[in-house]
Amino acid sequence: MTAVSADLRNRAARPGGPARSRPAVSRSGILATAFMFVCAVYFLLPAWWLIVSSTKGPSTLYSSQGFWFSQFHLASNLTGLFSYDGGIYWHWLLNTLLYAGAGALGATLLAAAAGYALAKYDFRGRQLVFSVILGGVLVPGTALALPLYLLLSKISLTNTYWAVFLPSLVSPFGVYLARVYAEVSIPDELIEAGRIDGAGEGRIFRTVALRIMSPALVTMFLFQFVAIWNNFFLPLVMLSNTSLYPVTLGLYTWNNEYGQAPQLVSYVIIGSLISVIPLVIAFLSLQRFWRSGLAAGGVKL
Repeated sequence: MTAVSADLRNRAARPGGPARSRPAVSRSGILATAFMFVCAVYFLLPAWWLIVSSTKGPSTLYSSQGFWFSQFHLASNLTGLFSYDGGIYWHWLLNTLLYAGAGALGATLLAAAAGYALAKYDFRGRQLVFSVILGGVLVPGTALALPLYLLLSKISLTNTYWAVFLPSLVSPFGVYLARVYAEVSIPDELIEAGRIDGAGEGRIFRTVALRIMSPALVTMFLFQFVAIWNNFFLPLVMLSNTSLYPVTLGLYTWNNEYGQAPQLVSYVIIGSLISVIPLVIAFLSLQRFWRSGLAAGGVKL
């Protein structure tokens, strides 16, 4: 054993031996790392400022260093946030959860059904329908706010929950994503096997297509959830009752009332911080569904 160990050490010490060599660090690798570091700082710096500013009172918000703590007022800010104006922030937060959660879920299911139909059924005008949907992806949501208001005002749905919820059910990008994913990931042979087994089209969609499309469905849900959560202009046009406001519009109204109540600036900052938490929870809880290989093996109908 001693001779063998000495021989191995001698071989490792030779210039041509199997000695370990450190991998060379290229200039492109250094530049890529530096670029990613700058991007990380750029994206995390506003979040850090929001966390630090949430702990400050109105008097120290502008008089202290912006990116470091000074006079910890987090508890008083939270108490004031949830008690101001009868605790209306709770209503805004629950309204936003309702708009974003129900709207994203409904939009995901409708987009999945539409994308699956466009990918797997051959009917007249299919390409035209898909082209119109692609055109809808290019239209910004702010351009549709006024036409939607005029349309919903004709049926007396403005200033109601439906005025924000119904437009949230339409997701052209979700239909596009569902169609592309279903066309690639769902084998036609699997659908034919389901038909041979006597399953209806609806059952095939529920038990086969939705399971295989689950990574795309999670992506669609998160995209729509974030879009509805951050939606500002549509509620601004549709709603006049403050009890129906989402958190984005509610914090905007408080920010405009800063001159009348100086403490509102602290409530707006800490309210913005709390409004980000559900988005973080949604991403962390749903990221495990982003995986491949769901179509491997048979699916029992």
